Amino acid sequence: MDNVISVKNLTQRYGRGRLIYEGLSFDVPQGSILGLLGKNGTGKTTTINILMGFLKPQGGECRIFGEDITTLSPATRARIALLLEGHVQYSFMTISQIEKFYSDFYPRWNRDAYYGLMDKLHVSPGQKISSMSNGQRSQVALGLILAQNADLLVLDDFSLGLDPGYRRLFVDYLRDFVKSEGKTVFMTSHIIQDLERLVDDCIILDYGKILTQQPVADLMRDLKKYEYRHVQGMAAPEGIEGIFSPWEGHGRMEFYSFLDPQKAEALLKEAGIQADGLASSPVESLEDAFIGLTGRY
Repeated sequence: MDNVISVKNLTQRYGRGRLIYEGLSFDVPQGSILGLLGKNGTGKTTTINILMGFLKPQGGECRIFGEDITTLSPATRARIALLLEGHVQYSFMTISQIEKFYSDFYPRWNRDAYYGLMDKLHVSPGQKISSMSNGQRSQVALGLILAQNADLLVLDDFSLGLDPGYRRLFVDYLRDFVKSEGKTVFMTSHIIQDLERLVDDCIILDYGKILTQQPVADLMRDLKKYEYRHVQGMAAPEGIEGIFSPWEGHGRMEFYSFLDPQKAEALLKEAGIQADGLASSPVESLEDAFIGLTGRY
């Protein structure tokens, strides 16, 4: 399968100061929906700004459809639809007027994709955008993105400002549209529940590195939550490779790991940690997996 996005050894800093990440590498296969997850300040929007050519990378290489992002041809740029903010600028227009206005700029315009979403919102073509709720306006912006009929959709925090009902509506509509039309999506969201329903693969980004990149189904299957009775005065399993986010509370120590129970127990013993009653359980959601890998705070 061809990669629509290919990032190799990307390095970026804020000025000459704090390192955002170094040696960041990942691929986005054609026809996939990939979600980039990370806490605030880990570089999600920075990555999108680099991919879109708004920010020059300080190291590494990024390619979209095989072209270097610093020299993308107009023809390749036309294959990319970008959403950075989920609100429409021309709120004085009606639903039909703004569709007609945008359609003149995109030769591959798919008005059915736009009006299909508008029908689900139960809004009429003559309704003014200024009379709509913020959630409905965001959906209009998202409908205009879909109608561009681009091969690659880049969505940065697409669900910002949407209530649960509108988020669910768009997530379902987007997945059906993308899969039926063979599109590729690279996206971020702070609402991880949305991505669990939507993405095929996820990248979980920590400060300066990728913690994991894999299909969501594999992540949910392989990551385990471990607990054991914490002996007072015993050190926490900090800094042990393969053990994530140790946290103690109410006399119990918990951590997360891809290791099987035998290997996890052996690592703790090797580190001199007494783990009485060590037990594992599966993670229950993508949000639990995210917190388990990145930490509670």
